[in-house]
Formats: sequence, structure tokens, C-alpha cells
Amino acid sequence: MLVLGIALAGAVGAPARYLVDGVVLDRTEGGLPAGTFVVNVSGSFLFGVLTGLALYHAFPSTPKAILGTGFCGAYTTFSTFTYEVVRLADHGARRSALRVLLASLVGPALAAALGLALAAL
Repeated sequence: MLVLGIALAGAVGAPARYLVDGVVLDRTEGGLPAGTFVVNVSGSFLFGVLTGLALYHAFPSTPKAILGTGFCGAYTTFSTFTYEVVRLADHGARRSALRVLLASLVGPALAAALGLALAAL
């Protein structure tokens, strides 16, 4: 049942990523991958909250696995972020690629830490 729950949550997370990415890209200008960044930051924040709830408030491990692994795992995307950084660098936008790389490593980590801290309250 756990695997089925993870699969179903993943089936929601992947289209959610697509929709959020599209909404962000429709509202931003430039060649930077803002949609992927927003998806990864928001997904990391949610995973931080889920982890904090499990650590500090006895949130059950099964829903945490379903939402964390299933939804957050399908919602966030390391491969797209990596592709977009390489694409920027390949097209000569090396400074933009470096900025996106650093922001995409630091931003989600800070968002996860904030989610964890908020859940600890």
C-alpha cells in the first residue's frame, strides 16, 4: 500500500511541477529558469515542514513517506535544474549559469531549513 500511495502522490506531484513551472515562466522575463527554481524551493520547503512535523510532532512515517517521497520527489527536479544550468553555460551565459547553480543549491537548502524550523514551533 505504501508503494501505491507514493505512486499516486507522484502522479499529483509531476503535473503540479509542470503547472507551477508554466505559471512562473508566463510571469517572468529572460532566459533564466525561474520556474524550476520556484518549484525546487517550494518543494524543499514542503519537505522541510514534513520532516519537522515527523521529528517534532509525531507526524506518522507513512504519510511522510507518501508526501515526501511521492509528491515532493515528483514535484522537485534535480535533472531539469542540471540541464538548464548546462544549457545556459553552453549558450555562453556562464555567469548566469553560475548564478543559477549557486541559487539553486542554496535556495532549496534554506527553504528546507526554514520549513523544518517552522514545523519545530
